[in-house]
Amino acid sequence: MNEQAGMNRLERRAGASLAGIFVFRMLGLFLILPVFALYAERLAGTTPLLVGIAIGAYGLTQAILQIPFGMLSDRIGRKPVIVAGLLLFALGSVIAAQSGTIWGVILGRAIQGSGAVAAAIMALAADLTREEHRTKVMAMIGMSIGMAFALALILGPILNDHIGVPGIFWVTAGLALAGILIILFAVPTPPHSRLHRDAEAVPALLARVFRDTQLLRLDFGIFTLHMMLTSVFLALPLSLRDAGLVESRHWLLYLPVLIASMLLMVPFVIAAEKHGRMKSVFLLAVALLVVASLIFWQGAHLLWALTVGLVVFFTAFNVLEATLPSLVSRFAPADGKGSAMGVYSTSQFLGAFAGGAIGGWAHQHFGVMAVYLATAVVALLWLGVAAGMRKPRKLRNRVLKVSASNEDVVLGVLRGLDGVVEVAKDPMEPLLYLKYDADMIEDDGIEAALSAY
Repeated sequence: MNEQAGMNRLERRAGASLAGIFVFRMLGLFLILPVFALYAERLAGTTPLLVGIAIGAYGLTQAILQIPFGMLSDRIGRKPVIVAGLLLFALGSVIAAQSGTIWGVILGRAIQGSGAVAAAIMALAADLTREEHRTKVMAMIGMSIGMAFALALILGPILNDHIGVPGIFWVTAGLALAGILIILFAVPTPPHSRLHRDAEAVPALLARVFRDTQLLRLDFGIFTLHMMLTSVFLALPLSLRDAGLVESRHWLLYLPVLIASMLLMVPFVIAAEKHGRMKSVFLLAVALLVVASLIFWQGAHLLWALTVGLVVFFTAFNVLEATLPSLVSRFAPADGKGSAMGVYSTSQFLGAFAGGAIGGWAHQHFGVMAVYLATAVVALLWLGVAAGMRKPRKLRNRVLKVSASNEDVVLGVLRGLDGVVEVAKDPMEPLLYLKYDADMIEDDGIEAALSAY
């Protein structure tokens, strides 16, 4: 039962290589975000609504296919599914690169999203890691996504200045092919694959997840957050240009804004995680999104106002991106964390699509200012929904590998411990999924209680 000191060489290699694939793929999706609204003005058939759909199209296909792709990887293997998904991503990038019309870019972006390999990558990470170190590898992958987004905001305008948006799409195709090389030659091949309830969606548990109002609030939250992100970047490049900042120099604004927002988020996260003020910090961050949207709305033609709005927006965005998965983990069933995260991720991608469609519609019918006002209204609605969230306890999850011969005995011991909230058995493997209150019992206490078994 004792937890080993750290990750072994195979686990570190798996975490680093899979995080690299995520970086390449998410860079491919995000690189056009800060530049496409300006480029699209030169495409045949462009309307603001179609620009929004082009940016968000990947979200719809990704949302539809990511859980099925994860399930398919249980049947035919992780690597074949991931390679096929990256090939689809490369194909979509090539189509978008060669298109001179907005409809061609929409098709390309939709095909990019159809390479929905996120769930399969998470499942492969679970295959390659022991239960006690799986969270660390998942954290590595999660951090890689944030890094990819920050890099995209900086590199997008720089690459656009040198090779244009079609060139960026060619780069993303190359990144997808590089990801295939990583999956084939750098990622270890697991001896066998199985369903991991802590990392994958389980069809039988989805209904339970959808009935949980606390999880639904969080799903609505990530949907809204990424809807706002996509909508803002339909309007922001135009506002920065109109405020006098040359397109090729937009990165000079994004770089200090991102650094400042990352520094400012730290005390918020410390207050939430270390001092038990999760709900207060969460609500404050959502309120800051309202403030940022109103700053954009009122100061859309003033560079200083846009800068302040961006710092406020990304500080709140970073806090919420860090705390939302933690909250999902706390509220999810002990054996349903993977299912809860699957629905959560689907909601995120649907939000990206909705943000493109709604933001584009608002821009087309009411102008750029209406996009910012719409995001303020949506953030206010989210604030009302989030206010009803139950105060989250400091709950942690753990997966215990036990002997099949004493599984029921260990189960009884765990259920009798103060601080243990839920214990569930894996129906296929000798595993127990444990959820416990970290303020009442620590890992050492659990180990002590199980030392005889």
